Amino acid sequence: MGSILMISGSVRDGSVNSAVIATAAELLPYGTTAVVYDAIGDLPHFNPDSDRDPLPRYVSELRRQIEESSALFFSTPEYAGAMPGALKNLLEWTVGGAETSGKPVGWINPSSTFTHAAGTYASLRTVLDYTGANVVEQACVDIPVPRALIGKDGIVHDEEVRSTISRTMRALIGAIESGKPHDPLR
Repeated sequence: MGSILMISGSVRDGSVNSAVIATAAELLPYGTTAVVYDAIGDLPHFNPDSDRDPLPRYVSELRRQIEESSALFFSTPEYAGAMPGALKNLLEWTVGGAETSGKPVGWINPSSTFTHAAGTYASLRTVLDYTGANVVEQACVDIPVPRALIGKDGIVHDEEVRSTISRTMRALIGAIESGKPHDPLR
């Protein structure tokens, strides 16, 4: 079935978003591999002058991982009403390459704040649409995940949340299997 590159927009140790990513990786069905991206904090600040060969090492590695994946999956916090800078930086490095074009993408928004991180996920959608990614609507879910639902092992153990994460991953895998190309007019 392929591999899914899983990206947490948080650089914080023990974040809810990283727990969602770890749980999603654990719940993937046999035959699908999770590749958890762990170098978001190592990427250099985006500079268009540096977006050419030879690319900075971490950028080259990010683009390689995107290219080799069958799909992308995100979970990110919201900071000061917007996408966190580390994730925006990562996404800016993807604009100059064609690796995300047509790639199925999904996310789980675990925010339990009153705004539900709506601004962040609207921005994420905007950038992903700009890069030509195939945002899979059935694989984009808002489900509050309070920190209390995360075990000491960094995994969400609440059965309702796990069930939603599992359904979301199946929807993303379904998009991989169907091979539907990105429709830029949707």
